[in-house]
Amino acid sequence: MKELRSLTELIESFSKLPGIGVKSAERMAYAVLRMKEEDRDDFVKAIKDVSSNIHPCPVCGLYTEDEKCEICANPARNKKTICVVSEAKDALAIEKMNSFDGVFHVLGGVVSPSHGIGPDDLNIKSLLDRVKENEATEVIIATNPTIDGETTALFIAKVLDGVVPTITRLGYGLPMGSSLDYADALTLSKAFEGRKKI
Repeated sequence: MKELRSLTELIESFSKLPGIGVKSAERMAYAVLRMKEEDRDDFVKAIKDVSSNIHPCPVCGLYTEDEKCEICANPARNKKTICVVSEAKDALAIEKMNSFDGVFHVLGGVVSPSHGIGPDDLNIKSLLDRVKENEATEVIIATNPTIDGETTALFIAKVLDGVVPTITRLGYGLPMGSSLDYADALTLSKAFEGRKKI
């Protein structure tokens, strides 16, 4: 049977999405073929709109449709407390708490020698500039608790040492409702390091 070039290209495009293998990409491509024409047009328009309307905030790197993101544009936010995250989606998770009144800084990834990503590939220089410009009093490093996340956190702490009075790292360890016997050694170790007086 002759290969359908357009369908193959669509499958290849879907397979570029994170967590999507070839089989999932095929299912998605065939689902697009089965869509009503108006639904397919809406799908294409949504992808085009995302591409043309959304861009990183020039100040912090969060995604926005405006000149600046709503957090940077909000004068009520505490610009002296900067929370550093790897990706924009990480900031959204923190925002859902409704208890952080500072601002964010998106690195655009983590230091990962195995993937060829070094400190110069991240938005670290712009972070240093913001810390100085805002006379920041605290930088909260909220990278994921992975080897690359830890490497990135240590590098940022070293760069900011002496520039900002307080550098903190998000505490992590045992999640609520978990059992000690299911926790791995690293999680338990971090839980012990982050223990507090009660």
